[in-house]
Amino acid sequence: MTTNEITKKSRNVILALLFLGWSLGNLDRYIMNYAVVSITGDLQLDASSTGIILSAFFLGYAIMQIPGGWLADKFGAKRVLLMAVITWSIFTGLTAIAWSLTAMIVIRFLFGIGEGGFQPSSSKIIATIFPKEERGRAMSIMLTSGGIVSLIVPLLAAYLLGTIGWRMMFIIIGAIGAIIAFLYWKYIQLPQDEAATAGTENTTNKVNFKELLKTPLMWNLIIAYFCIYAVNWGLVSWIPTYLQKNRGLDLMSIGWAQTIPAITTIIGVYGSGYIIDKLPKGMEKVLGSISCAVIGLLLYLMFTAKTVTLFIGYQTVVSIFIAFVITLLPVIVLKKLPSSITGSAMGIANTGGQLAGFVTPMAIGFMVDAFNGSFDAAFWMLIGFALICIVSLVTLNDQKGTLLKA
Repeated sequence: MTTNEITKKSRNVILALLFLGWSLGNLDRYIMNYAVVSITGDLQLDASSTGIILSAFFLGYAIMQIPGGWLADKFGAKRVLLMAVITWSIFTGLTAIAWSLTAMIVIRFLFGIGEGGFQPSSSKIIATIFPKEERGRAMSIMLTSGGIVSLIVPLLAAYLLGTIGWRMMFIIIGAIGAIIAFLYWKYIQLPQDEAATAGTENTTNKVNFKELLKTPLMWNLIIAYFCIYAVNWGLVSWIPTYLQKNRGLDLMSIGWAQTIPAITTIIGVYGSGYIIDKLPKGMEKVLGSISCAVIGLLLYLMFTAKTVTLFIGYQTVVSIFIAFVITLLPVIVLKKLPSSITGSAMGIANTGGQLAGFVTPMAIGFMVDAFNGSFDAAFWMLIGFALICIVSLVTLNDQKGTLLKA
């Protein structure tokens, strides 16, 4: 089977399966932000230890981004995809047996290593089977999974943690991963030569790993990825704890309150893909920069909000703009770089995002302890990242990287 022989139906089937995997990966990550409330009680941990647990996954995930992308380009995206799902499912299940802070950190780190190859390999599959004009939509569908999961997780976590407990919950999620791995093995069929890239794209322009790292476009993307994901994971990982300890809400109330921003995230991500596909050249960085400026303003309004209602209202709006930037960045990779190196390029860029996922939750934990439970310094840090993201997008110029023209 060649790329041109992939039917629209086959593309949609593969897209649906990838969406299922992205949803499970997001479930594993998001639900820990709620489970950690119970885990810290059982293991008697402070805020700094909680931050380390939340960050351990992202360290492993970040370390595996570049190797995962390289392996997908070298040996095939489907193989890397299968290994990622199998490995992360094993360590998701093993989370249930963690008996100490050290054990939890090691398991979450190895879980991150396992999942690290998933995004670069799935992104390569999208670039391989979809024409350029449809890649923004395809990527937005993948990223929508995060919004859908964030909508479900608060209430699901509150129910599961209150009935079967966090240990049994992770066992069940690990078993679901095994089922998805089987579906991937059986139903994802790719062109015999994945490196041939999608459609009629020019494949004579080969770019090696060193050339990628020398290109200004890649460094702008790495910085932008880091900054926007620092904001995203800073909010996602700590808002449940913040609302419980600083705003006095219980887990069920937090669950209901977080459904509103989750709905807007779904709409924001899905709509962003269509908007980005239709933007004239150069306009994407303008809208991305404006979005980051609005994010910074809304973050300030969030932590100075006098009521929980206002806090959730500002969070709801900020989630739309975060969704746009998070969708924009991988689409830039998919559209501006040759498909033959999509895995490596996505792995390099996404390393910035996942390093942010490692650093930010842990940094916030230390800040909260240092300032006697106050989150003000943490919010100012996130505002700073939003401002840096503006600079990285304004100065983004793919014309400097002539080697990377697709």
